[in-house]
Amino acid sequence: MTEIIRDDVRIEIPDKVPVLPLRDLIMFPYMVFPLLVGKEKSLTAVQQALEEEKILFLTAQKNFEREEPLKKDLCRIGVLCHVLQVVKLPNGFIKILVEGLVRGRVSRFLPQKEYFEAKITPIEDEEEVTTELQAMTRQAVTLFKEYVNLNRDIPDELLLTMENMGRPQKVADYIVAHTTLDVFVKQKLLECETTSDYLLGLAKALDGEIEILKIEKLIEDKVRHRIQKSQRNFYLQEQIRVLKEELDDEVEAESEIEQLRNQIEQAKLPEVAEEKAIEELNRLAKMSPMSPEATVIRNYLDWMLALPWNTRTEDTLDINHAAQILDEDHFGLRKTKERILEYLAVLQQVKKVKGPILCLVGPPGVGKTSLGRSIARAMGRNFVRISLGGVRDEAEIRGHRRTYIGSMPGRIVQSMKRAKSVNPVFLLDEIDKMNADFRGDPSSALLEVLDPEQNVAFNDHYLEVDYDLSDVFFITTANVRHNIPEPLLDRMEIIELPGYLEIEKAKIAEGFLIPRQLELHGLSDKKLHFTRKSLDALIRQYTREAGVRELERKIATVCRKVTREIVSESLKRNVTVYPRNLNRYLGVPPYSERALRVTEMVGTVTGLAWTRFGGEILQIEVSLMPGKGELILTGNLGDVMKESARAGLTYIRSHAAEFDIEPDFYQKKDIHIHVPEGAIPKDGPSAGVTMITALVSALTGRAVRQDLAMTGEITLRGHVLAIGGLNEKIMAAKRVGVTTVIIPKENEKNLADLPKELISGLKIILAAEIDDVLGNALLAKDKE
Repeated sequence: MTEIIRDDVRIEIPDKVPVLPLRDLIMFPYMVFPLLVGKEKSLTAVQQALEEEKILFLTAQKNFEREEPLKKDLCRIGVLCHVLQVVKLPNGFIKILVEGLVRGRVSRFLPQKEYFEAKITPIEDEEEVTTELQAMTRQAVTLFKEYVNLNRDIPDELLLTMENMGRPQKVADYIVAHTTLDVFVKQKLLECETTSDYLLGLAKALDGEIEILKIEKLIEDKVRHRIQKSQRNFYLQEQIRVLKEELDDEVEAESEIEQLRNQIEQAKLPEVAEEKAIEELNRLAKMSPMSPEATVIRNYLDWMLALPWNTRTEDTLDINHAAQILDEDHFGLRKTKERILEYLAVLQQVKKVKGPILCLVGPPGVGKTSLGRSIARAMGRNFVRISLGGVRDEAEIRGHRRTYIGSMPGRIVQSMKRAKSVNPVFLLDEIDKMNADFRGDPSSALLEVLDPEQNVAFNDHYLEVDYDLSDVFFITTANVRHNIPEPLLDRMEIIELPGYLEIEKAKIAEGFLIPRQLELHGLSDKKLHFTRKSLDALIRQYTREAGVRELERKIATVCRKVTREIVSESLKRNVTVYPRNLNRYLGVPPYSERALRVTEMVGTVTGLAWTRFGGEILQIEVSLMPGKGELILTGNLGDVMKESARAGLTYIRSHAAEFDIEPDFYQKKDIHIHVPEGAIPKDGPSAGVTMITALVSALTGRAVRQDLAMTGEITLRGHVLAIGGLNEKIMAAKRVGVTTVIIPKENEKNLADLPKELISGLKIILAAEIDDVLGNALLAKDKE
């Protein structure tokens, strides 16, 4: 333990002192400075200092860019400091306040891996103050005063504090700590062996800085003089222009104000909106036309006058006409069309409906946006659409406040201006893709828009008056339901638009897509014809989607190639597209049709899965190996499928006797469950029955029927739970030649909604318990 005396106070310095490396900073005695500590080594060093004498040795890195310095990268001379205060921050960092005590030299670094630790020898200041040192100190003080006067970044109050410091070393430390000298220059001054060398080096450095500041001031004065001269000329020119045009401008401004006043009166705004517009107009009349605020007010009045406050379109509420238009524009979607026609019927009966907002939920390409456009056409209303994908600023919905030039209303008011009526069909697209950040939550702002009880008085920050949205027919769209914010979901009626079945895609192509593409490419149905089998091949082998966007793109590709052949005169005959010549226009099919295995196999089961491209079959394979009961899951499975596998294994272990399986089978065998095509991620709550069937088959040696597919989730008690996407899954089963499908008993109610052509030729088995599944799926051993 070493003792030092600082301002008549004895301070004990430990034999081992934690070392804290500094970057871009040099510490000096008597200097009080806050430091932010975040590195692991530095945090440990500070913690060690706090546990002992609260003494740290602060020294600079030789290379400031090095993130993790070594002992050789640290300067040997630094400053011993006392930790005055410690504040822990939420991000794990700490903020410490340190006070420089005395210079110190590293005698040697100690072997410590968690942080730097060294034996430090304090460097005491010179006791004797000679006349020479006093003169050098006065010179340094004089230079520092001149430096402060030239440097506007340094307050003059520093000079008052310096007056009563006394010792030359203390004065020099104070001056260096409050200058903007280069870090390397400060370190060099810190390492001076004598006070005289220290003061001489400081004087030389200050002298150089003063010369630089004088040059900067000279340049600044010249620039300021030129700017003042330019501003003076501009001011005089403006005076001349104003004097010439004063009379004409005054008449023109008065005429413009009167014109705006007449427009406000003719617009028949609501009382509150008219009062606000007149108030802003009176403010504008008192302002100079050149004022920036006058531009803001003028833009505000333009928006107020451009909005439809009373203009409305006459509704066409003929239900039969609306049904005809919906059928013309969209194939299928029976439930969706029924709900829309119900809305129109009620609207025809009561003239104004305050009900839930319709939300069309479905995968991309199923026609959500175009359905909104068809509704507007059926009702005879104007149609506007805004996309909410990626919106993360509340001002996008509510508008910006009129506090700066360039502010404008939110998207709702902007779209109402485009609609030009108070009763348009308003489509809010991709409502599930909004985000929230530090600028606010746009979904909360939408509550006032979509809530029928609130949107009668929607308040945009820019308008600052209420705007009535109660006559607007709002429709929202989303790809997935669970991403819609809960408060909005509570105010909306969800209408599911499932992916199209292959049968429906073929009919849509024949009735909508092919005629449209033929017209766009200048072709006739005689010049280019698609057979039904070619459409089936196109849907199965060239597209993998829930909607029909990719299907239309492929049809357009065929049309383009045929058009090119016609234009180049290499084609003289009509073209019929068959499955055999489809690859001539579209190349090698990117997707292959899966074929169902004919022979029964042990441990292999066909499951049914839903994807955003439609239904798909899922082959699940189970193999047993001698081992110690390890469960191996491969095939890029998600968390839900992994949990289904573990739940199935638990059920089998608890019912081993019923299946005639050895109770300790899990201690002697490793079980490997694999789902082929491991590069494709797979997840979902409908593979439980498939996995448990494959496990029982492998453990009992009973083969599984290969003309059968299944879907459903299980519980640990063996109950089969309901699933979604039944249409798509049954279509996938039929596509590969499955004749029997096992589905949960709870999904029996969904069978009524399936097209008759989809379930014709299929045997549907309803399973309430896992025994129902196993009894229909597993073959007896004598039938293997």
